[in-house]
Amino acid sequence: MKRTLLYVFLAVVAFSSCKKEEDSVFDKSPDQRINETMDQYQRILAGASHGWKALVYPSGAPNSVFSFYFKFNESNRVVMFSDWDSTSAVTPKESSYRLKALQQPSLLFDTYSYLHLLSDPDASVNGGVNGEGLNADFEFAIDTAYTDTLKLIGRFHGTKVTLVKATQQEADNYFNKKYSERLINNLGKYLTYFKRLTVGSKIYDVAVNPVARTITFTWVDSNGNMKRFTTGFYYTVNGIAFAKPFADGNQVINGFSNMTWDAATTTLSFSVNSENATIKETNQPLYVDKTAPGRWWQTAVNYGAYWYSPLGFHVNGKNDAFGISSVTASGGFPYYYLIYFPGYQSPFDLLAPVFVNTTLNQLTLSYGSGASKPTFTTDGKAIFKELGTLGTYPTSGPAASTRAQLYDSGGYYLVQTGEKTYDMVSVTDGKIWINWYPVW
Repeated sequence: MKRTLLYVFLAVVAFSSCKKEEDSVFDKSPDQRINETMDQYQRILAGASHGWKALVYPSGAPNSVFSFYFKFNESNRVVMFSDWDSTSAVTPKESSYRLKALQQPSLLFDTYSYLHLLSDPDASVNGGVNGEGLNADFEFAIDTAYTDTLKLIGRFHGTKVTLVKATQQEADNYFNKKYSERLINNLGKYLTYFKRLTVGSKIYDVAVNPVARTITFTWVDSNGNMKRFTTGFYYTVNGIAFAKPFADGNQVINGFSNMTWDAATTTLSFSVNSENATIKETNQPLYVDKTAPGRWWQTAVNYGAYWYSPLGFHVNGKNDAFGISSVTASGGFPYYYLIYFPGYQSPFDLLAPVFVNTTLNQLTLSYGSGASKPTFTTDGKAIFKELGTLGTYPTSGPAASTRAQLYDSGGYYLVQTGEKTYDMVSVTDGKIWINWYPVW
């Protein structure tokens, strides 16, 4: 018993000795050390005399990137610009920020600012998901710090942010409103769905999504195989820069610079690595995905579900060209969306506008067009033929025009734009298309 007590006594003495030695390593308390760290970050942020350039990568928008400029001061105020839109790109906005020791040193933007637009829960604001926006953050843990760079990680959604000290010229570009031009957005004025990029002897199809801030390159390699690459882009003073460079063999493209626009010829011209380049209209794709029409149809059949389009056909530069969103059903029930339902009921598919029965608060059909299974041609087209109608299908107006367009004898290409999304493009002239989204 005495021996046991002796061992316990010796253990306590040893522990106490170790603890004293450990405490002596630091000459300041944990709170003091944390405060010093926060003060250091404060000096770093506010000490950048020309502010900071920032790239923000929302976790809810894969490949997307947004550019910001921040000028912090010692009074917890920050002035910012953003390439969110043409107004925020040239209009400084001041808000507040805080540095706070949470689980690790954190930078919090605690009043509504341009940064908060990315996380706005109203999907109409940022093109994201209702209730979530782009799953972007406005509270960030400071991950790493270098001489002229800070890397942040969103505390809730993992948004990544890279801040780099700006130069005098870069700061002047913002305050002197040099970011007002966005010539890349003129691609929205092209009437054809397909747009052809020519860089020297190489050609690519490009698709730009100005809402998601992505650009997709499609090309054919030396073996005749289709290749596709998507990257985010952000606006620069005279063009765009890519979040990740596009590489095709020895050619590496980091962005487009020195942009000019010719409305008369519908041509966007610019420089790529000091080489002249253009994007022009084309009514044919560089590569036809010959299996896409069958995949589009069969995928819906496999799920026992259908495709929907909010606005129907885009024609000659006009969204909802036939006005399908304006139709109402008997009883005044409003339009909800247009559907194409492969394998709806043997032996036909179904094209129909879907309405909202406001009395029962449910979706309902009023009429539709029954189509046979599309003919999938060997050269990659889907051709639709009508078997008959369900209900009393209108003989004029938006629904009638939509129905007539589907059965255009020239047929359609199917372009897979995402894991579960497709665009259907008229073969006739490439100026008519419809976006299909899945319901499953």
